[in-house]
Amino acid sequence: MKKVSFAEFGGPDVLQLVDAERPHPGPGQIRIAVRAAGVNPVDWRIREGQFLQAHPIELPSGVGQDASGVVDEVGEGVEGIEAGDHVFGEGLSTYAEFAVLSAWARMPEGLTFEEAAGYPSVVETALRIIRQVGVRPGQTLLASGASGGVGSAVLQIARDRGITVIGTAGAANQEYLRSLGAVATTYGEGWVERVRQLGQVDAALDLAGSGVIRELVELTGDPQKVVSIADLAAPQFGVRFSGVAGSMPEALAEAVDLIARGRLHIPVEKSYTLAEAAAAHIDSHAGHTRGRRVVLV
Repeated sequence: MKKVSFAEFGGPDVLQLVDAERPHPGPGQIRIAVRAAGVNPVDWRIREGQFLQAHPIELPSGVGQDASGVVDEVGEGVEGIEAGDHVFGEGLSTYAEFAVLSAWARMPEGLTFEEAAGYPSVVETALRIIRQVGVRPGQTLLASGASGGVGSAVLQIARDRGITVIGTAGAANQEYLRSLGAVATTYGEGWVERVRQLGQVDAALDLAGSGVIRELVELTGDPQKVVSIADLAAPQFGVRFSGVAGSMPEALAEAVDLIARGRLHIPVEKSYTLAEAAAAHIDSHAGHTRGRRVVLV
């Protein structure tokens, strides 16, 4: 089979499309014929070697953790799923023709493989940081850098819970944020005052790592009311950096429910082939994403 791999840490150029043996699922796992794989910032952060202290990696390594596809092998102890089922979920080395998943759910009716691959990690992250920041129904949450995958999920999940969200994004994405139920404003010079004019901020999320932690603390009045998923310097300001995932099975179940109720839809901005994985990482690193990016297999 074909898979994307890297034998050294570095820039996008270290990614190679190689021939590899098909993996086999262990107990409690399944293997899928991958149809699409989600592109997440953590993918290129791992490729760069940013998380080696917390998560040592043996090289050469595959790339990717989110995927959708067709079940073709079921591991020991797995029940309620069989070959031919369409699923989406989380695993290892998902930029490949076949991948092993450790958490999965059946794809909701009407969802394409391309769309489904974009949900697992972003929904888990959105659910986790909304919980960690402690925002409640009736309060206002500020999402800085809100147009990407996690931001798109945050806006819709918060709306479903009765939380008002102020979202910041570039000028081109203002209408997109409004379509997801956010009160939208642009970042850049004067953004703090623009947010203040929109109302009191009870909690804030840093989704883009654009150096705004100090301002988010200022707007909320309390570093405990701010969570970042993108700025490793956040703890210097007393702000929590959230990088450890919670329960993926629970997140997938909630994603299925939200999608089925028409309360969650994350569009795919752009798709790539396996051979274009480096371009996908370059674009992901550049930011300004509207929704999700995926690799089609």
